[in-house]
Amino acid sequence: MDDSGIKKQNWDVKETELFLEILKELDMKKCLDGRKVRNNKLFKVAHRRMTAAGYHRSVDQLKFRWKLLKSAYYKCKREPDSPAPTKIQGWWRYEKTMIAIMESRHPLIGAGVNSERNDEVTEDSDGEASMLHWPQPCPDNSTQNLDLIIKMDPEMDSQLKVGFIGAGNMAFGIAKGILSGNVLPVNVKVSAPSSRNLGRFQELGIAVTHSNIEVICGSDVVFVAVKPHLVPLVLNEISQHVTDRHIIVSVAAGVTLATLEELLPENSVAIRLMPNLPCVVQEGALLFARGSHAKQEDGALLRSLLHRCGLVEEGPEAWIDIHTGVSGSGVAFVYLFAEALAEGAVKMGMPSALAHSIASQTVLGAGRLLRDSGKHPAQLRSEVCTPGGTTIYGLHTLEQGGLRASTMSAVESATERARELGRKSAAGSRK
Repeated sequence: MDDSGIKKQNWDVKETELFLEILKELDMKKCLDGRKVRNNKLFKVAHRRMTAAGYHRSVDQLKFRWKLLKSAYYKCKREPDSPAPTKIQGWWRYEKTMIAIMESRHPLIGAGVNSERNDEVTEDSDGEASMLHWPQPCPDNSTQNLDLIIKMDPEMDSQLKVGFIGAGNMAFGIAKGILSGNVLPVNVKVSAPSSRNLGRFQELGIAVTHSNIEVICGSDVVFVAVKPHLVPLVLNEISQHVTDRHIIVSVAAGVTLATLEELLPENSVAIRLMPNLPCVVQEGALLFARGSHAKQEDGALLRSLLHRCGLVEEGPEAWIDIHTGVSGSGVAFVYLFAEALAEGAVKMGMPSALAHSIASQTVLGAGRLLRDSGKHPAQLRSEVCTPGGTTIYGLHTLEQGGLRASTMSAVESATERARELGRKSAAGSRK
């Protein structure tokens, strides 16, 4: 598509102002007000007018922008003295028009229509409730398209409230990753029973607490990052506070989606995620699976939130335990190999510090080349080997030691252990 007609990739002030003026005019013509449901037809009319003005947005993007603006309007109503970072960027430019739209009165209001109640939970054109506290993303037939909507509006992530229950390495890695994106530290909160691990979160500007209830009540996306055997206890504690505005993301190894959904209220949105430690340096490998009530847009939101953490992929739940074995635990396997490389160099006479530095750079360089070249590992390995050279002799020794078989068995053992933890967790949740 020719991009010459697209004035801005991100929403600018003039585009937003035009969009609001169009909605305001349509409201007046159709005797609507801000507390009235806007259906697809109205947004299609707005879409045609925006296109005629040279702004090429989809109907879903217009609806999404409206929900974001409406959420900011209500936040300003609830918290008029809140600091600027908690409001939509440039809100003061739109506030007057938003007030004109939202506070105009429909003739039926005087006849007893409770407009405020109608707008706290309204029916959008897709027939689903849109909660006041957080605007749900617009449904889309394509995760890729909705992901694009999210990334084209960076303010969306900055408005998101993110909570962590558990303050271990996985929580810290994810927190560092999302803070390198658009999420603000003021919108993140972490809970843990002791203060031992909370200091490093505070250094990032993140609020900490010992109350899991405080985290769930103040968050939209909640990462449950506790040991697998603690998941039933945590979910039982917070369950009564989980609403349909929440996305519950479990990073506990082995705990299945079925177990999560059994412990949470009916129709709760649950996602199972397996990250790994390199999320701390934004080089993680993350795989997630959606529960039965999690939609494509929920997955797109999570992907957008985590994309600074590293590689983020979605797959069936059956792959999660395998991912635990190959990547979650696999990080430790790579560290063991790097340690052995360094110790081999020390044995041959190299100073320890230099040996470990070279070993770590060797692992880093090999991994980056493997990822970026797109070549099969066997092809890259063969490119290093020369007939009768040093590498083939070393590889022969590794094969004699059973490195390949041992590594495959290690992945298998870690995967089976993840499955075992899942079975124990499921059994514990039924007690």
